[in-house]
Amino acid sequence: MRYKVTFVVGLALGYVLGTRAGRERYEQLKKSARGIAQNPAVRNAAESAGHTGREYAGKAFAAVSDKVGDAMPASLAGRVRGMRDRTGGGAEDEWGTSNT
Repeated sequence: MRYKVTFVVGLALGYVLGTRAGRERYEQLKKSARGIAQNPAVRNAAESAGHTGREYAGKAFAAVSDKVGDAMPASLAGRVRGMRDRTGGGAEDEWGTSNT
């Protein structure tokens, strides 16, 4: 219960401070976040983490499907394969990072 109260108090405090900061501060934070996201080192780290995550997800799927066998519904198997095979085609999101 103590953690819930702490979370709610933090949420309320963040809301109050955020509303007092106003639109100008929001735009300033947004510009800073976009600058960080467009940093080549950050982009490389994010792409590397994404690649590693997809690699481990594929290995996990293979390990689970070997053990589960035909008990896994085809719809689930298709979704996981689709996620693994999906590429973003180099498209960038609003932060300037690729979705690959």
